[in-house]
Amino acid sequence: MALEIERKFLVANDDWRASAGVGEMFTEGLLARMARGKVRIRRSAQIAWITVKGPKQGISRAEFEYAIPVADADQMLADLCNGPLIEKTRFRIPHDDVVWEVDEFAGALTGLVIAEVELRTDDQPFRLPAWVGREVTADANFSSAALIRRITLAAGPCLRDVSAGH
Repeated sequence: MALEIERKFLVANDDWRASAGVGEMFTEGLLARMARGKVRIRRSAQIAWITVKGPKQGISRAEFEYAIPVADADQMLADLCNGPLIEKTRFRIPHDDVVWEVDEFAGALTGLVIAEVELRTDDQPFRLPAWVGREVTADANFSSAALIRRITLAAGPCLRDVSAGH
């Protein structure tokens, strides 16, 4: 079984930018959210994926990710996703033995910057870079669903009605 072991942190300052290089823009949308997981579509400039994630168990969860045709992703993002889309630029920053992924969000989420680190085991030791702030791994306010709710609220009543199925 494919397993994602991930920890998330807010970014405390802009010092990460010195090591960031060029970022990669992503658009992602939620196809389905169930009690036992979610299905997401993510698209970059030239590649797209469908990802199925199971429920979190601590910092781990089952994760299955498959490349799909970009045209299919575009159609699913436009026609099938629940709620607004998340737009972000992802930067990959090596630090000691791990690679940090720093997501700088756009649109209604501009100003939000989250750093994630994927681990090989739940108890893998790693050192925090100086620019990493408060851990939000278990904070539901930073889940994809919560971020989509923030975008919906920022967009006003018109988008809220559409995302509620009215």
